Amino acid sequence: MDAELWHEAGRVHTVRAMNKVDYKKELKHVYTASAKEPSLVEVPQLSYLRIDGAGDPNSSRSYQEAVAALFSLAYTLKFSVKKGGARDYAVMPLEGLWWVDDMKQFSVTRKDEWQWTLMIMQPAMVTASLVESCRSELARKKDLPALAQVEFAAFDEGKAAQVLHVGPFSDEGPTIERLHRFIEAQGLKLTGKHHEIYLSDIRRAAPAKWKTIIRQPAE
Repeated sequence: MDAELWHEAGRVHTVRAMNKVDYKKELKHVYTASAKEPSLVEVPQLSYLRIDGAGDPNSSRSYQEAVAALFSLAYTLKFSVKKGGARDYAVMPLEGLWWVDDMKQFSVTRKDEWQWTLMIMQPAMVTASLVESCRSELARKKDLPALAQVEFAAFDEGKAAQVLHVGPFSDEGPTIERLHRFIEAQGLKLTGKHHEIYLSDIRRAAPAKWKTIIRQPAE
């Protein structure tokens, strides 16, 4: 490719990238957080692809199948929306709600007891009928055991506190404790489920650089 064509291809690529919606920026107040200080946020009602499960995420086959189903359906929806002429958008990061029946017994050393909901936020143009259409299309192309379990539903989290954790998941303990102390200092109490938003691609980034928003609903 000569210099002129290379320049034109680069210009087109740049324009396309600029035209793609990044909902992490559109919803900056809930998809960014400081690693220095926790903050209070009001999370609006948003729509998600979501799937429930239980067990250690490091060894549970159902967890891996859930992640595969969520991302496969999320990308199928994205390409369907783009093909339909709507503005292209970046697929949102994976999120997780984590809990046990008695949260006083929640322990990072007993992950086999954990229950979880994995989620990927969807833009307003994604509808229930589109989800079902894309689910059927995807089922014809791929064998995804958890695909039928994926739900499309709204989630209204409301008031919460959040902070950015930088580093491996196994080192989150002190960050979580700091977030809980912040909530108590605001005269609030913990409600809802422990929420994590995974901003890094852990297949490519070193664990020391993983970025995770830790969120806790409060009232």
